[in-house]
Amino acid sequence: MKLEKIGLFALGTLFGLEGIKLLSSRDAKKVYAQCTAGVLRVRDCILDQATALQENCTDIYEEAKVINEERAKRAEEAEITDGIEVPDESEMPAANEVPDVNKASDENEAADINKAAEEKAENKAAAGSKTVKRRKK
Repeated sequence: MKLEKIGLFALGTLFGLEGIKLLSSRDAKKVYAQCTAGVLRVRDCILDQATALQENCTDIYEEAKVINEERAKRAEEAEITDGIEVPDESEMPAANEVPDVNKASDENEAADINKAAEEKAENKAAAGSKTVKRRKK
């Protein structure tokens, strides 16, 4: 049993010394250099992607700040007009394009408006009677 332990120790020492020689050989150094070069290429690629991402985030942040500033200006203008938003001149129709809603230009239009109002009232009444019937059940 003691000889076995001494033999295993000797073999471990022998393999360890040979392993050191193998690890310090020229071929092993070439492999280490190739692996290190690959790791450096990966690091450069990751740093490039991180830089691009950081630039995009900066652009997004700046754009968001501009949007919030514009929104704050619009809110401030709305407060100045006491809650009444004043549309831009480009959004306002020309004076000759504004229809006169108080006058019906055609008798048919007035009849259509009255008919639509009557139908709406009938629909409301019918819906109300349905709910009453449901409640009775």
